[in-house]
Amino acid sequence: MPQYLILIYDDEAVRAAASPEEFERLPKAHEEFGAANAAVIRGGQALRGADTATSIRPDSSGGFTITDGAFAETKEVLAGYYLIEVAHLDEALAVAKRVPTPFGGVEVRPIRVFD
Repeated sequence: MPQYLILIYDDEAVRAAASPEEFERLPKAHEEFGAANAAVIRGGQALRGADTATSIRPDSSGGFTITDGAFAETKEVLAGYYLIEVAHLDEALAVAKRVPTPFGGVEVRPIRVFD
């Protein structure tokens, strides 16, 4: 059965401006989402903020450049993910629409299988 990654993106400025009540509701909302979709969820985690990221890129000398921060400065950053296993993309999209995302949105990507 195909697997899909649901990537959760947050606008960190919107999240930082949220009321304590809004922010405190989020873990419970994800617990409820997890319980309601336990049959298809194969994994998932929240990520720390973009300020904790370290980027690694190959350089022209065959080495690497290591910098603090995400690859690109964007309004929304990757905040977490769910790995799901469902029959087809339409089902993955239906699950993704239920992911709590008060500070951003989600992206659904199929997992590539190499033979």
